[in-house]
Amino acid sequence: MELSLRRLQMLRELHRRGTVTAAAQALHYSPSGVSQQLAQLEREVGVQLIEKTGRRVQLTALGLLLSEHAEEILASVERATTAIEQAQSGITARLSVGVWASVASGLIPRALSVLALDHPGIAVSTTELLPEETASAVRDGRVDASFVIDYSGRTTDWEPSLHRSVVAVERLHAAVPEGAIPDDTVSLNALAEFPWILAGPRSHFGRAVRAECHARGFEPRIAHTVEEQFTALAMIAGGLGVSLVTDLGLTLLPPGVDVVPLEEPILRTLSVAHRATSTPRPSIDLFVEAVRTAAEEQGLGAGGTPPDAARP
Repeated sequence: MELSLRRLQMLRELHRRGTVTAAAQALHYSPSGVSQQLAQLEREVGVQLIEKTGRRVQLTALGLLLSEHAEEILASVERATTAIEQAQSGITARLSVGVWASVASGLIPRALSVLALDHPGIAVSTTELLPEETASAVRDGRVDASFVIDYSGRTTDWEPSLHRSVVAVERLHAAVPEGAIPDDTVSLNALAEFPWILAGPRSHFGRAVRAECHARGFEPRIAHTVEEQFTALAMIAGGLGVSLVTDLGLTLLPPGVDVVPLEEPILRTLSVAHRATSTPRPSIDLFVEAVRTAAEEQGLGAGGTPPDAARP
């Protein structure tokens, strides 16, 4: 009997999440695709693994047993991958990394250039995800590593199954229509009179900015709710409101937007998350160091202070 690792991963996700639809969303498959693969797994093992209970499905006793072994098998595969990497004098590996737009444009090109210079055998592919999804993508095995963020001491809820390595510290700045703020710096309270363009409160960014505004005694007047920072900046350029922008977000800056440093700095910490194992995976460690180098070159090193933004 040969067991497919991908099908075992699907069984594990069904056990974790409770529905085929949720498992499919986690693995970026269609529900019908997951159902077909699980049916094939049942044929491979020769026993019933899943049973219907009304409109839902659940694992049978044998399905639960195989799911437990799937956890061990998938963990063993990861340990074997690490052992092979460590045994090589010149590391050859393939890494999948979760990113979002500003990381992809502001850090990844330079980091991969640094990595390729000293370790050309490490191939990195990236997948754009929402910042709120990156940690779960690592936990679920969809990617080997991903970028995650924390804002000004508001640490994101964390899981013991994941480890994170700090790679950069960004500062947030006011992004306003050209000429709207004549001073060299601005307080967050001074922006209360403007309409805001901001991500929704379910996003890390939108929640963090709202919390900073509330801490200073005002509720931002949201005129436009948009999730992508580049979209918000384009609307700011059109004079539709103000927002905050991160250091890495400045790589997306269109004409017509002034970037003004805040009088009371708001920081966010950027880390790389990967699964916690007793034996570190060399390729991930080298990727992390390459990202740190790229961040330090831009003045965003984890041990330093991000540079003030200058008006474009």
